[in-house]
Amino acid sequence: MEINRERQKEAFGRLLDIMDRLRAECPWDREQTMASLRPNTIEEVYELSDAINSGEMKNVAKELGDVLLHVVFYSKILEENGDYDIESVINFLCDKLIYRHPHVFSATEV
Repeated sequence: MEINRERQKEAFGRLLDIMDRLRAECPWDREQTMASLRPNTIEEVYELSDAINSGEMKNVAKELGDVLLHVVFYSKILEENGDYDIESVINFLCDKLIYRHPHVFSATEV
């Protein structure tokens, strides 16, 4: 499978645009809170676990999409509350990964 970073960025931007529209136009999506989404998130993670156990990679990819949806959904709620946004979430993660892997990202040898 050929990796195309530009297509990946476009796909992620498309997801963010869809979430913006859902929060603006869909009554169910608009009324969701972090607390109301929590049980669904837990269920989606279990479904991902089941898909991994099944070994069916297409199903794993679909379930990863469901988990990603929840990350984007929570991030959108944070943004609407004026707290953080998906950029913040991603940068927090990137900073954590770099911090936890000095042997990869540091100019000094560990």
